[in-house]
Amino acid sequence: MKVEITVNGQSTSADVEPRLLLAHYLREHVGLKATNIGCDTTSCGACTVLLDGQSVKSCTVLAVQADQQSVTTLEGLADLSPGDQPHPMVRAFREEHGLQCGFCTPGMVLAAVSLLAENPDPTERDVREGLEGNLCRCTGYHNIVRAVLSAAGKDPDAVPRAEAEGDAARTAPGFSTREAGA
Repeated sequence: MKVEITVNGQSTSADVEPRLLLAHYLREHVGLKATNIGCDTTSCGACTVLLDGQSVKSCTVLAVQADQQSVTTLEGLADLSPGDQPHPMVRAFREEHGLQCGFCTPGMVLAAVSLLAENPDPTERDVREGLEGNLCRCTGYHNIVRAVLSAAGKDPDAVPRAEAEGDAARTAPGFSTREAGA
């Protein structure tokens, strides 16, 4: 089956099997390697890309489902920035030390870009809940939250810490709003 997908502003097309995942299309047919595959079950979010501006986990989206649509990967964020400047989210991740090994970083950055597109003035709790579908096995998540708040134009040191409240405090590991030991 032939698909035509705009990837990072460039038209791409390929004959693919109907079962080919978007993540594999991006890596194998387009040659973009920032989209990582960590689980194939939507558990980790390392494969997150923007599909027509919305974050999706490309390990569970078929390439044929993205036909005639636009995909943005981490490599394409540079095209969304003025001049030769890094995208504000990429810059914030760098400045706030929101990454370590880098495996989850592309998906985390794209999920954060989508989060700020939906909510440009998030609280710490909004960031933690908005990114709870993305896992990082290296960091303590704190600097990732700081990076997103910084990209939103906030001083991460001035934002009040999220407080635990009932079930909302029991979110995914790492982005939980529950304090350690609570």
